[in-house]
Amino acid sequence: MASAFESSLSSSMNGRQTLSASAPSMADSLPSINFGFDELRDRMAKFTAKFDAFIEQGRKRVLEERNQFRMNVAELQEDQRMKKKDMEILQHKTSTHQQMISKESAETREMQALIASLSAQRDKNKAARDALQQQIEETQREIDKRLAAQQAHAQYVDAQARFNVPELDFWMQNLCLKIEGAGQSDRLKFVFTHLDEKNWDREAWFELCMSSRDYDVRHCRPKIEREKVDRVLERVNETRDLAILLKGMRELFVESMKA
Repeated sequence: MASAFESSLSSSMNGRQTLSASAPSMADSLPSINFGFDELRDRMAKFTAKFDAFIEQGRKRVLEERNQFRMNVAELQEDQRMKKKDMEILQHKTSTHQQMISKESAETREMQALIASLSAQRDKNKAARDALQQQIEETQREIDKRLAAQQAHAQYVDAQARFNVPELDFWMQNLCLKIEGAGQSDRLKFVFTHLDEKNWDREAWFELCMSSRDYDVRHCRPKIEREKVDRVLERVNETRDLAILLKGMRELFVESMKA
């Protein structure tokens, strides 16, 4: 059957070839077709350019988004750092505030304790004041008695001074002595000169206190050992002779300057 088909096909083809050779070609009668390859190439070139531009824009957008992302991350990190720093500052302020509160509480307790102590001291002082008031009254009575005795003694000293004036003039001339006030009613200042052979104008002085029955030397220049001054005062208070005091103190001054 295949052989028959091939024979018939071969016969048909041979017949067509014979016809074709004798008849004009159908391809020659067909209209010419323009497939537009140039336009297609142009369109493909434009598409490629658009595609490349799209890819470039996408790459730029990706780069911009990546840079923006990095900037956002950096800003977030900076914000995080600033917030961390703010938290540290806040913690420091909180700690400082707590310390201040603790210190103020301690000071408050101290003040309360001090107030309680002062209140107790005030009560104690009030009781002591009452006791002292009584002692003052008793002391005032004793003072009145002693003032009366001192007035009597002063009157006696004034009476004796009238007799001692010529004697004092004698000692002032012979001992190079002058008598001055010491700034208080119960004190006299005795100033000696001609004690130092190298400087006759050099002065030495002592203050005599007469506020009580016994004489007392409170200050002197140059300094003299207290023990030596007390020995002189002991003789003076026994004899009540002022000449012993003047001579004794002059001798001590001379001895001190030579030393």
